[in-house]
Amino acid sequence: MVTLDRLVNVLGSYGVRLRFCPIPRSKELGSVVMHEVSGTRTVTGDVLMAIGARSVAEALQWAVAARAVVVLLRDEGATESTFAGMGEGVAVMVVDPSVSWSELAAVVYGLVLEGRETESGRGPTDLFALADSLAEMTGGAVTIEDPLSRVLAYSSMQENADAARVATIMDRQAPEELREFFRQRGVFEHLADSDEPVFVAPDEEHGLSGRMAVAVRSGRELMGSVWVSCPKPLRGTELASLADGARTVALHLLRSRASADLERQVESDMVLRLLDGRADAAAAASRLGLPLAPMRVIAVQASLGHDRDAALLLAFERATTGFGWSRPGRSALAGATIYTLLPGEQAAVARKWVAGLRAALPDRVTVLAGISKPAVVTDLPAARQEADECLALHELGSSTVPPAYDESWDEILLQRLRTAAQSGRTPDRGPVAELRRHDREHDTEYAATLRAWLEALGDPTQAGHRLGVHENTVRYRLRKMAELTDLPLDDARKRLAMMIELAATDPD
Repeated sequence: MVTLDRLVNVLGSYGVRLRFCPIPRSKELGSVVMHEVSGTRTVTGDVLMAIGARSVAEALQWAVAARAVVVLLRDEGATESTFAGMGEGVAVMVVDPSVSWSELAAVVYGLVLEGRETESGRGPTDLFALADSLAEMTGGAVTIEDPLSRVLAYSSMQENADAARVATIMDRQAPEELREFFRQRGVFEHLADSDEPVFVAPDEEHGLSGRMAVAVRSGRELMGSVWVSCPKPLRGTELASLADGARTVALHLLRSRASADLERQVESDMVLRLLDGRADAAAAASRLGLPLAPMRVIAVQASLGHDRDAALLLAFERATTGFGWSRPGRSALAGATIYTLLPGEQAAVARKWVAGLRAALPDRVTVLAGISKPAVVTDLPAARQEADECLALHELGSSTVPPAYDESWDEILLQRLRTAAQSGRTPDRGPVAELRRHDREHDTEYAATLRAWLEALGDPTQAGHRLGVHENTVRYRLRKMAELTDLPLDDARKRLAMMIELAATDPD
């Protein structure tokens, strides 16, 4: 099941345009058909792909006969007047000539037939219905989990349910102490190496009534596991049902992954086009389901020790987990950085999003992030640069929380100056350079004194407080500094230049 709005948004990236829409875009679509007459009965469905129709009129005639509410047709000569005065009550989507029907059919069938939402986020399947079916066949409450013990689905049947199951479902993941218990019993090691179900005996301390677990695998890849609450090992048909069910779950997850990857690809391409300024901003934002109100760009990098790729891909998967447009942000992966467009003007909301992403990743993963100032869709290319600079600032360790540009613009500016200074683009002569040279050779603190005096706006008392010395010491140092170099303290422009040079070359 998918809404017309989502169908329009996704197919827009494939060269399909909504040209006439007499029905609400919230209309739900649950089936796809092509023009076909079986015996004396016309095959019916919500979306008709009018392959072979010779005109708009013929395609609409087919759609009405099929009781469709949406028709996809190819008509290179269609103009606005073509759709004027139409009264069939069918939404018309026109397919670009460069798009093949074969390619488009795969996308449409994937979206409409495989678009049911599950607790796992995206998915072409109803894993909850499958969990219910497995529970009936095995006689115990069922949970389906991913490789990190996060709950993908669970049965409504509560036979042999226990406190451990309740905690797992409530937290959407098996509690750490329960995972450690299974780890010590060798359960996870068994699931990683074997396709045979394993039994875990009851344990009162962990609120466990007993479990039968089996790996969900595609080839050699462990995709998850199925857990059945049972006080003793399953036998006979119940055990066979569990093993067969695990293979069915694997097929569901593979199809879900394919559907998710398709949606990620469409979303990522559109987000990057917005960030690069290559897209019609308003149209692209509409297709992504983003408001035209201000939003923030979040730049994220993730690593696990020296391994960046695995952590980054896992972070991108978590950032884009969620069915359709249910997620608050839209994300793209570019190089070693994840970019997310997050509606809202408050930096706290963006930091909360980053914290949620971090919490969804393994404990050892390091996450760095930078946040732009609020920007409308036409300003997103500039906001991307702001997010990148804040990310670099976070990487330097100057802040424990992700910096936001509107709060840290001064640090960004100073960092730019430091970068320029490190490339050798600062004067090696002049007051500041000569005072620094004297400090190195004679172990004096003249450069620090000059900076303190400038920051105190020429007040020797305040400068002394900053340095931890008496104000007379400041006056004495200033006299000695004036003997060493031309110190133009009465020239406002030169004072500003000296402050900039000091800020650019001081490590803090």
